[in-house]
Amino acid sequence: MTPFATTTTRSVTRRAAAGVVAAALAMMGTASLAADLPGKGVKVQPLKSSIAEETFQTLLVIKALEKLGYDVQSIKEVEYPTAHIALANGDATFMADHWNPLHSDYYKNAGGDAKLYRKGIFSANAAQGYLIDKKTADEYKITNMGQFKDPKIAKLFDTDGDGKADLTGCTPGWGCEAMIEHQLTAFKLRDTVTHKQGTYAALMADTITRYKAGKPVFYYTWTPYWVSNVLKPGKDVVWLEVPFSSLPGEQAGTDTKLANGKNYGFIANNQQIVASKSFTDKNPAAAKLFEVMQLPVGDINSQNYLMSQGQNSQSDIERHTNAWIKAHQKTFDGWIDQAKAAAGSK
Repeated sequence: MTPFATTTTRSVTRRAAAGVVAAALAMMGTASLAADLPGKGVKVQPLKSSIAEETFQTLLVIKALEKLGYDVQSIKEVEYPTAHIALANGDATFMADHWNPLHSDYYKNAGGDAKLYRKGIFSANAAQGYLIDKKTADEYKITNMGQFKDPKIAKLFDTDGDGKADLTGCTPGWGCEAMIEHQLTAFKLRDTVTHKQGTYAALMADTITRYKAGKPVFYYTWTPYWVSNVLKPGKDVVWLEVPFSSLPGEQAGTDTKLANGKNYGFIANNQQIVASKSFTDKNPAAAKLFEVMQLPVGDINSQNYLMSQGQNSQSDIERHTNAWIKAHQKTFDGWIDQAKAAAGSK
């Protein structure tokens, strides 16, 4: 063997050894990084209701939890009362769409703060109420539901020729159905307003078609939901105030006047992430994450609108969620940093 060959062989051997050491260090670094993730080895069970439009919010929380190392299972669909009980019993981990105060009874009945965790506001100022097109509102100076007692005003919104205003309302069995029915009686509108019921999405499709044809429209809706991304309050339509506060059942006697002095007949809600307290007690990183995450109502409306236009598959919603994170990367990373800090992780 020549001296050149010996030197070359030693050089190769040294390089190979260095490569092995580097690889080992890299593996150690990766293992160390995984060990630093506060959620490593912890399973999480998310819940949501049957409303498909809640998937976006839920998936955003899931992706943040996964970034913290949590092993997140597939979303299970259960309705709100059952979801709160499952969380309180520790049979599930979190739901991203608790409406406060709308779901306050569910929260209390499931055990309240002793069994459930609810801090921070995920999405603020969820509104609901009655709206009409801005063109008709401006022309006839309509600002209040009480004006619909006037047959001349009511007739403007007649869609079937019976002389009464046709209100696009709630699907039978929804909570808002009872509220609308109660208020039509309380405001003495039975003689001039008809509550049109059926499948809400189909009724709203007809309402939007009427609006695009330049005809007056009168409907109930809530936010966040895709309708307000098509018929924009303040631009295309306006909220109507009510003559006075009047809610049925447990909410009877509640003042529905908002902080801005307006009274749309319904209490403004905040959407919050609610979780099992037994889980958050053991997982301060997740608890902090649930507290600090915030999602603007307008962003939910925009994503829900895409779903209404046919982008409603799981892969579509996954794409929407990833796009939101990319567009708000600094915010998303800030949540993760705060969550890690709460757990003492790097």
